[in-house]
Amino acid sequence: MKIYTRKGDGGQTGIWGGRRLDKDHVRMEAIGAVDECNATIGVAAAAALPDDAAGILAEVQDCLFVVGCELMAPDRTGAGGSVPRLTGEEVTRLESAIDEMEAELPRLTSFIHPTGTPEAANLHLARAVCRRAERRVTTLRRDEPVSDHVAAYLNRLADLLFVLARYANSTAGVTDRKWSPAQ
Repeated sequence: MKIYTRKGDGGQTGIWGGRRLDKDHVRMEAIGAVDECNATIGVAAAAALPDDAAGILAEVQDCLFVVGCELMAPDRTGAGGSVPRLTGEEVTRLESAIDEMEAELPRLTSFIHPTGTPEAANLHLARAVCRRAERRVTTLRRDEPVSDHVAAYLNRLADLLFVLARYANSTAGVTDRKWSPAQ
């Protein structure tokens, strides 16, 4: 099978269900942002993270493919009827992971800069990209139906990435740099 089809050369792409959309359609922007989120998580996961964090990110990347399926197959009939869908359990797993990691961290009392170890900085970048994906999905939801589980998953994922960044700093013995506003 060839990787190229030439079908997108005119600026459109297909989604499951047979619809063709402009490549800059709001749905395609959401799909692309989720893909970027997954890629930045891949960069973060390629670093030397604690085993528990790496395991969580591996599961997250699988779930982001399911989010992509949700966005690529809005029509739940035909080819879109058999793709995996989020159930809400995925959000609960993220919340559990957040709670477990936060229990090991110092209490957050101020804003912190997205910095620290290279691993933490990559997780902060993934968080920012995840927030962009969340914004693109929010825009899409104004005009087209999208599962509530998708929006909740991306929201909780950004929270998890923030906590994982703090966790990566903490396990490396690096203190989060607090924001000190000019007075």
